[in-house]
Amino acid sequence: MSLMVVGSMAFDALETPFGKVDRIIGGSATYAAWAASNFTNDIKQVSIIGGDFPQEEIDKLQHRGVDFDGVEVVKDGKSFFWSGRYHMDMNTRDTLVTELNVLEHFNPQIPESFKESEFLFLGNLVPAVQASVINQMKERPKLIVMDTMNFWMDVALDDLKKTMNMVDVIMVNDSEARQLSGEYSLVKAALKIQAMGPKYVIIKKGEHGALLFHEKHVFFAPALPLEDVFDPTGAGDTFAGGFMGHIARTKDVSFENMKTAIIVGSALASFCVEKFGPLRLQELDSVDIEARIQEFVELVNFDIVISN
Repeated sequence: MSLMVVGSMAFDALETPFGKVDRIIGGSATYAAWAASNFTNDIKQVSIIGGDFPQEEIDKLQHRGVDFDGVEVVKDGKSFFWSGRYHMDMNTRDTLVTELNVLEHFNPQIPESFKESEFLFLGNLVPAVQASVINQMKERPKLIVMDTMNFWMDVALDDLKKTMNMVDVIMVNDSEARQLSGEYSLVKAALKIQAMGPKYVIIKKGEHGALLFHEKHVFFAPALPLEDVFDPTGAGDTFAGGFMGHIARTKDVSFENMKTAIIVGSALASFCVEKFGPLRLQELDSVDIEARIQEFVELVNFDIVISN
């Protein structure tokens, strides 16, 4: 079923303790589309790029069923660029360069053919832009999921709260959940965030997994211990793409199915970190994914007998 992905398509320059790349494809919508394309071939991409964005990268995504009619191309402009350096723990990083370029003027105009998409993922963008996309839909999608970050909590909190009230699911990391709610306990934080609008709250904890909250129900998905973690950039967007791809494939928006979607998203994210940028995602096939999901199942599956 049709999935619309809204977010950035960009260039990244990355430095980690395990290597360095000067210019590689990135952006929230890029990672999310690659992940989701493993489960659905009806993806509506909404973004903005400069004339410098490689046609071969567009061709690869189109071959996977990604529709680019919603991607604005500014031929004489430059694509969004971000450069960062990761510390040894790979959870902290320093931003070295941020060049918004064409993204600074991103005002998505949703094509008519996109306005009936059944599922909508809003990548980390200005909250007012996220809201404008929702307002352009002909009918409310079956599930609207948004990602956000602490920066918008600092500079656009009122707009963020308005947008949160329009969505079904919000994705944040643990520090963002605490900042948004004012609560240290993630359980209390999730309840407060739900009161702001989203029925479901996903709290990402990086190498420590992810939590799904709905009312007072909680589900925890661990992260898979990996031998090699080269680059965590895009892991959260890949997680979101895997989550949305599974939901779009199954057309089931129940809490129980979201549990499975969390595992699927976690499995895709575990691939993402194994190489720089989306390179590892571009190599995957269904056999790889099924095997990785099975590893997650085995990670949490155990028999226990408590004797008197």
